[in-house]
Amino acid sequence: MDLTPKQRAVWQFLKDYRREHGMPPSYEEIRQEFGFASLNSARKHLLQLHRKGFIRSPWKNQKRALEIIEQEDAPKAATLPLLGTVVAGVPVEAEEVPESIDVPESLLKRGEHFALRVTGDSMIDDGIFEGDVLVVQRASTADSGATVVAVVDGEATVKRFFPMGPQASQGSSPNGEKIELRPANERYESIMVDADSVELRGVVVGLMRTFG
Repeated sequence: MDLTPKQRAVWQFLKDYRREHGMPPSYEEIRQEFGFASLNSARKHLLQLHRKGFIRSPWKNQKRALEIIEQEDAPKAATLPLLGTVVAGVPVEAEEVPESIDVPESLLKRGEHFALRVTGDSMIDDGIFEGDVLVVQRASTADSGATVVAVVDGEATVKRFFPMGPQASQGSSPNGEKIELRPANERYESIMVDADSVELRGVVVGLMRTFG
């Protein structure tokens, strides 16, 4: 069963922590790692992992009661081009660097994909942190509210996409309307631009994170 990007990030943290420390992290350590407001927020994600068969007993009160289930069928990997960095903050110039990275095929949708590494903190409330690698499905349209990689006047950024005006709908392309590129951090303001100033490069469909 597929995980959301944030659920996959939590599961990866559980595995990496156990590999390094010989035991799973506590709920408090999970809360601190992801900046959750409460232990209940951390527990909510763990319960989803339990329901999808990735961990056992996330509801127990013991300090380290998590049992991580190793998947018998390891996910197959696909090699994607790593096209530099994208800022979750103030936009920066888009980079195209001839590197590559292996990602689980389970993160991929139909069509062509690429990867970008995140700098900045404007998307932290959506679980996107500096150093994360985003898996992006190439697209020139996106549903309202989707997390996209957009180029504004030659500068690339990752934000939530909200077309404005009578043409706004699912599968919108930035044509003849205003576009709001909304951060997921109250410290940042939305970027409001004319549609003809925005080029959608793709929709974020996955996230990978390494620790240590």
